[in-house]
Amino acid sequence: MSPYWEEDEEADDGADSMVRPYTITAGRTAPERDDFTLITLLTTVSEPVDAYGAPARPGRLQPEHRMILGRCRTPAAVAEVAADLDLPVSVTKILLGDLVEQGLLTARAPLSVARASGGADRGLLAAVREGLRRL
Repeated sequence: MSPYWEEDEEADDGADSMVRPYTITAGRTAPERDDFTLITLLTTVSEPVDAYGAPARPGRLQPEHRMILGRCRTPAAVAEVAADLDLPVSVTKILLGDLVEQGLLTARAPLSVARASGGADRGLLAAVREGLRRL
């Protein structure tokens, strides 16, 4: 047996275990929600958990949904969740929308974005400006 044969065999094994994104999303190609950005913060709703660490709810969740719920026990951005799951952001947004719709996950803009849209804290900005002037 040649060493090239072993490399090809290993490469084939990895390809067989790959799940297609449209399988994970049940054929959906776009999220129903359009308010998710890469920095939207997600947090699991605190409720009793089942044996998998996911909140106890009727109905079945896909393994990717369960991984998202486990990851979002501490606040995480959409980009972080996608990177941790090793899934495209578009697929992750579809899964996140499912969980928000079921009431298992909350989504909100980061505090810095929320403050910027409501007006900046002038005292903080003045203190930063003064600090920069001293440099």
